[in-house]
Amino acid sequence: MRLPANLKLFYGGKWHDPHGGYAPTLNPATNQPLADAPLADAKDVDDCAQAARKASCGWRSVTPETRCEALRKIAQIIRANIPALALLDSANNGNPVSFIARNLEYAVGLIEYFATLALEVKASSYPSGANLLRFSLREPYGVCARLVAYNHPALFLAAKLAPALAAGNCVVMKAPDQAPLSSLLLVELIQEVLPAGVLSLLTGNRDCGDALTRHPNVSMVTLIGGAATGRAIMRTAADGLKRVLLELGGKNALVVYPSADLNAAANAAVSGMSFGWAGQSCGSTSRLFLHEDIHDEVLEKVLEGAARFIPGIPTQPETNMGALITQSHLNRVLGYVESGKKQGASLVLGGSRPQQEDLKHGNFLAPTVFSGVTADMTIAREEIFGPVLSVIRWSHEEQMIESVNAVEYGLTTALFTGDTAQALRAAARIEAGCIGINSMAFHSLGSPFGGYKHSGIGREECLEELLEFTQLKTYAVELGK
Repeated sequence: MRLPANLKLFYGGKWHDPHGGYAPTLNPATNQPLADAPLADAKDVDDCAQAARKASCGWRSVTPETRCEALRKIAQIIRANIPALALLDSANNGNPVSFIARNLEYAVGLIEYFATLALEVKASSYPSGANLLRFSLREPYGVCARLVAYNHPALFLAAKLAPALAAGNCVVMKAPDQAPLSSLLLVELIQEVLPAGVLSLLTGNRDCGDALTRHPNVSMVTLIGGAATGRAIMRTAADGLKRVLLELGGKNALVVYPSADLNAAANAAVSGMSFGWAGQSCGSTSRLFLHEDIHDEVLEKVLEGAARFIPGIPTQPETNMGALITQSHLNRVLGYVESGKKQGASLVLGGSRPQQEDLKHGNFLAPTVFSGVTADMTIAREEIFGPVLSVIRWSHEEQMIESVNAVEYGLTTALFTGDTAQALRAAARIEAGCIGINSMAFHSLGSPFGGYKHSGIGREECLEELLEFTQLKTYAVELGK
């Protein structure tokens, strides 16, 4: 396993010792330290933001072709180093190494996609008569901060730097404090591609994120994280009237109608729950609504599929289910398991930690399924961010749709039915940003991803994300008679 050579902060084209000191970062499979990671404090943030601000005038002035070329070079370097990045990411965040490698292939595709879109940052002209020319141009904001989550650190860092840079902004990436190592290695690999100050990397806790959000040189702040953190960032950003782009949590539903292909629906319910990631995905379909006519049959298939996910050492290629990020998060998820039992749900699979000798010190939890869940139970309302699936029986569509919409989130919903018209009518009434009909394909290049309600603000992985990093300037030019 290749550790980063520079356990420091990167800004102004150089690596810097942190003023905030260091803290150990752990391997979730063993809870043993991997390295001491730097902690950025307000002084580090200020130095970084000033360096980025200094570089912003030069970067916004280069041609779109130059930005395109730089992003393609970054994509090429990442693709060549996927094995090393995936192995380090797996050791530091507990996800299976084979899953992370596939994620990084998608991240490379996103970088190349936004590299192409760098040539498409267009605006408009407006009819004004013979003697007046009106038109608008899209310009970058200057310095943008992007705060990413621990569940896919390398993917998020690679994919999220691209649209900001393509639009002509300098970007400060803030790695997750729980799993920062792959971000440090990734920036180490690509540091020579961009001019000094255009790309920065800070690692640290919420104090670092708060200082970034408050800094006057930072014009836009984005987050991939929980709803509580999103609200905190919005409150802080409001003082500076900064733009925000938030991709937050989900309590996503998968609904199965009696007319559905039941095998396909059961397979989707298992894959959509993201058991391989130990349920640590904002897109996990953690609420499974089964019509009473097919409830028992589909539940049996789901239990068979979920049982095939077996916790194991994440860095081993054959492992198909990893660990939760920290011991405290494992305890939080176990608390939800106890809540489900106390509130009357039936634990029909899992709910316990594996007992193998090589796993007993890690943050592992077996795939967990509750049946007999009602929409008012805590496990059906709150985002658990763990491998816990709640199965809800339904009989009347009207009541089912009300239950799907009853949570504060609205990221994704999947509907499995043999009647497409029925699905489209239901989808029109569901409060979610992404709807799958007999499909779980929520992520694809160019397709907007984002949510309603507390699941976020804005859309990502598409042209709209690129345009979020621009602002319009309108010109009126008198041509004379």
